[in-house]
Amino acid sequence: MTFPGTAGAFYSSVRTPPPCLCRNGISIGIASRLECRCTHSEAGSAASAGHQPRRAGRLLEDTALNSLKYLLMAAALKTSGSFCSTQQQQFLQSTRDQFLHGSSHSNFKYCKSKKIIKPAPLHVRATSSKVELDFNDPSWKQKFQEDWERRFNLPSIADIYDLKPRPTTFSLKKNRTFTGDENVDMWNGYVNNDDRALLKVIKYSSPTSAGAECIDPDCSWVEQWVHRAGPRKEIYYEPAEVKAAIVTCGGLCPGLNDVIRQIVFTLETYGVKNIVGIPFGYRGFFEKGLKEMPLSRGLVENINLNGGSFLGVSRGGAKTSEIVDSIQARRIDMLFVLGGNGTHAGANAIHEECRKRKLKVSVVAVPKTIDNDILLMDKTFGFDTAVEEAQRAINSAYIEARSAYHGIGLVKLMGRSSGFIAMHASLSSGQVDVCLIPEVPFTLDGEFGVLRHLEHLLKSKGFCVVCVAEAAGQDLLQKSGATDASGNVIFSDIGVHMQQKIKTHFKDIGVPADVKYIDPTYMVRACRANASDAILCTVLGQNAVHGAFAGFSGITSCICNTHYVYLPITEVITASKRVNPNSRMWHRCLTSTVAWKSTACQVLANRVDTFSVSIQFMEQEGCNWWFTGVYGHLQTMRSPCFCRS
Repeated sequence: MTFPGTAGAFYSSVRTPPPCLCRNGISIGIASRLECRCTHSEAGSAASAGHQPRRAGRLLEDTALNSLKYLLMAAALKTSGSFCSTQQQQFLQSTRDQFLHGSSHSNFKYCKSKKIIKPAPLHVRATSSKVELDFNDPSWKQKFQEDWERRFNLPSIADIYDLKPRPTTFSLKKNRTFTGDENVDMWNGYVNNDDRALLKVIKYSSPTSAGAECIDPDCSWVEQWVHRAGPRKEIYYEPAEVKAAIVTCGGLCPGLNDVIRQIVFTLETYGVKNIVGIPFGYRGFFEKGLKEMPLSRGLVENINLNGGSFLGVSRGGAKTSEIVDSIQARRIDMLFVLGGNGTHAGANAIHEECRKRKLKVSVVAVPKTIDNDILLMDKTFGFDTAVEEAQRAINSAYIEARSAYHGIGLVKLMGRSSGFIAMHASLSSGQVDVCLIPEVPFTLDGEFGVLRHLEHLLKSKGFCVVCVAEAAGQDLLQKSGATDASGNVIFSDIGVHMQQKIKTHFKDIGVPADVKYIDPTYMVRACRANASDAILCTVLGQNAVHGAFAGFSGITSCICNTHYVYLPITEVITASKRVNPNSRMWHRCLTSTVAWKSTACQVLANRVDTFSVSIQFMEQEGCNWWFTGVYGHLQTMRSPCFCRS
């Protein structure tokens, strides 16, 4: 979540460029790409009047003094305790906005009893939920939760069929050794249908908290429950009559074979004998010459020892109606679909078409993508392995760069719409100096560009390592407009572009630079799953089968907030998950690659010493400061003053 006037974009190693001060001395913006951007329309009026924005230097002192005023005001208000009601935070928030951004985001009125300004009630409406909420309505929480329960209610074949459940055939009691004192009938191995898990567990006190995800302006706590995954006591299928099919779609991903293996194992535990694999994704439903593959425990016993997909993969497919025609003709009762966002959208379309035809078919998805870009989930299988494999490429780039005179190691990693692999690989390696992801805009040229920072790194340490996600910097490249079979945009190659730009830049300035470019794109996804992903695949595969036998359809088996849950596919395909530049994880990445220091710390520290205010300063992640000892608790604040020391 970003707010007006704050730095909405960061470099990983390259700090947010120095700020500009607009002509009226109040509105503060961030200098980016050699131009001053001020809040409101200040920049335009300043330019038309012939005034140039002032840059850092005096600005640092001005901002530092304003910061000090804010802190002293906070301390005084807290000490006096003279508040009209509970408006302290809002008042201080608006005061902070005034000197940081040149405007406050609240409407004010005077408190008659204490003569202290306080904000008027805000009329804000929610846009994140499916229903419009008026936060002035005392019952808005109840309405939100009712809408939430409706949206996250799991579709079931029992919705269209009048079915009576039967006792489950899944039991582990036969594999357990009971003592004489233990009651066999009291064994608790099943999940109750009313079991829920919390999707979110952090209660944010303010929208300005790092990574805050708030429903209303006050960040009120609202419970968001989702269905717990696992075996049920009652099922809606007769296992001996079930025909189950497994299909893997999209690109390769570590762990595909692990999931296939566990689905087969769990189906056989229920008593299913007719299990088939659909070859080469959705194409296997309609392509002539592609026959379904019978699967059994003996056949899939050791497929987890290899990478790739035992069934094969492909992108794209026929019309949904044609796929459902094939499902109906093959008499498939359960379809397990392994894939990413596009595959999930296809699975949901198949589910809807089956419901439309009133077919007793459970369609259950398992989230597969190394990009980790599916909404609401902690992670998807394959991601941990991809990050681990990326370490090899980064380590190679580090060795090459360290061993060369003015060596620059450049690594391009996968990340079609998000920078999770690049961020986590950079964070875990500890060897990356610059991390570039699609969520954070950057420029290569200019005073505050990446190339200028590479000059600084070569001068200061003699070498550097750059990690870039494949979708980063696409605004700097010419768009091809081409798409793949799944409809995904084919990106221009940012890695090759940066390699050429770096070589040309250092040649033009007469500085020798030895650029080593490594592109491990397909290496990170074709390998066998590591231990972490293997465990995740095992649980997701088992839960997918449990969900199908429980009668659910149009759901995905995933992990949320460290718990295994079922989510409706409709809720995870609305958009791709992306790195939040205000999140703690991105801030940690900034810290691990930090090579710049803000002079605002020195200026502000001097001012504080002068007034003998007991305040702790600690520079942390990107452009955040923590001020403690004044407000009584940690208060995250944006500092607009960042420039090279």
